[in-house]
Amino acid sequence: MLYKNSTGDISSDMLEGFFVDWPNRPNSQTHLRLLNNSSKVIIAIDDNRNQVAGFITAISDGVLSAYIPFLEVLPEYKNKGIGKELVSRMLKELADIYMIDLCCDDDLVPYYDKFGMTKTNGMVFRNYKMQSGN
Repeated sequence: MLYKNSTGDISSDMLEGFFVDWPNRPNSQTHLRLLNNSSKVIIAIDDNRNQVAGFITAISDGVLSAYIPFLEVLPEYKNKGIGKELVSRMLKELADIYMIDLCCDDDLVPYYDKFGMTKTNGMVFRNYKMQSGN
């Protein structure tokens, strides 16, 4: 697996199969836009297939705060340590930031506990009409 901190040689056709179970999933062109517009991105590439296998993004002010909105690994690549590697690398990228936040479902709390994260309360608003990004 090859890990990259940029999207320079990533094309939308390398991004098929993400956002599983989303009723209004972003298309691969929108997916590439969200990667390009993130403050930080780390991408796992299966270089044998020239396919993105997983990615993590962060949005940050570059001073005190960062938010990790996405960690995704394609279903066929799960349970191979790719997600763990992506999170570890992103936390290193953000090591000089005071607060790093993310939201996750309750069943994922133990996963993020392993990285030293603390469960907290949060509030979200979801505009599902815009879920696809279009």
